[in-house]
Amino acid sequence: MHPHDHTPSIDDAPGYYAIMETAIRELLVEKHLIGPEEIRRQIEVLDSRTPALGAKVVAKAWLDPEFRARLLANGRAACEELGITFYDDTQLIVLENTDKIHNLIVCTLCSCYPRPVLGSPPDWYKLNPYRARAVKEPRKVLAEFGTPIEEDVEIRVSDSTAAVRYLVLPLRPAGTEGFSEDELASLVTRDAMIGVMKVNTVRRNIQ
Repeated sequence: MHPHDHTPSIDDAPGYYAIMETAIRELLVEKHLIGPEEIRRQIEVLDSRTPALGAKVVAKAWLDPEFRARLLANGRAACEELGITFYDDTQLIVLENTDKIHNLIVCTLCSCYPRPVLGSPPDWYKLNPYRARAVKEPRKVLAEFGTPIEEDVEIRVSDSTAAVRYLVLPLRPAGTEGFSEDELASLVTRDAMIGVMKVNTVRRNIQ
């Protein structure tokens, strides 16, 4: 015997979206519109996507001006050059940060997000406070993330849709001259590619 309480916590109960996902999935299977194996395969594809893919794209763009130009002209096609596949019909627009422009990504209606290159969105990205305030008061929101933006820098907020997703190409930090592509990629975070953070110059260990 041991004193641990095994009473299920209320936090263990499935939430609204989990219940809806289960209901829709079971209905699709019941109607023979999709099979369990296809669902499993799609889950495996989604699980394979992480911010490391986006970081690879950013590092490549920092080092290769021609690739950077292609990335800004057609984000999806440039990512596909690196073997990153897209499993839907969405387009990817890459927005470049400069000394005078800072880009911020939001989805005001739901949680549209560049999943093929970043994986699943963070929880805060899906919450109403971020979705509403990022549009109304982006400078204040960024400051709360620890990213104060100078008054002479324009903040551009881009609203993702079901058809168009956005990825931020952050400014390359000073002091990274001579860094390899892997070393540069190790500096790039998910939040920098959403636009709520900048890329710092702390160098990570490359294995």
